[in-house]
Amino acid sequence: MTYQEEREQICQVGKLLYDRGYAAANDGNISVKVAPDRLLMTPSGVSKGRMTPDILLVTDLEGQVIEGDRHPSSEGKMHLAVYRGRPDAGAVVHAHPPVSTAFAVCRRGLETPYLAELAAGLGQVPCTPSFAMLSTDEVPDSVAPYLPDHNALLLANHGALAWGGDLWEAFDRLETVEHTAKIVFCAERMGGAVPLTEQEVSRLQGLRGMYRMLREKLR
Repeated sequence: MTYQEEREQICQVGKLLYDRGYAAANDGNISVKVAPDRLLMTPSGVSKGRMTPDILLVTDLEGQVIEGDRHPSSEGKMHLAVYRGRPDAGAVVHAHPPVSTAFAVCRRGLETPYLAELAAGLGQVPCTPSFAMLSTDEVPDSVAPYLPDHNALLLANHGALAWGGDLWEAFDRLETVEHTAKIVFCAERMGGAVPLTEQEVSRLQGLRGMYRMLREKLR
């Protein structure tokens, strides 16, 4: 069985998604780029909280199974679109966190700069304008325009999608999306959230390089 360490990390992230309520039942999917022409991907129809390393699949960048005897995730095309549109992506995580998915059902992105963490790190999280039918080319086509300038995305009436240089960065970004959605939801019900000013956002964005350097040192 190849890529043992990466398989175990995917199972660990899958358990976190399940335990934190980001992926119920068999929801969600995860992939990691383990070689220039190889992905490790979760199979279809399996709870992310009950995966074992041996059930994960190795595919090529066209989605063809190279190793494993299960069917790859039904949203594999979406993952492939991310790797094509973001050559720096090393992992992709998709799930249905309740509050951010509620924003997606309302077709509302998380783009107003309310939080320093978004301005300095994740950046804006737009929402696709219309529902894309699952397991079809509509899904990858709907995310493609947003890939160059964003690190996460809400899928209309569907869920949340995040990518990163490695699996933990992708998971952290998805968790930040959900945490932000919770804060915005609460703030709006407390009488209205106050956004950061353009000057404040600009200063926070200037910190991105420092945060990126610190993260690289921890890898």
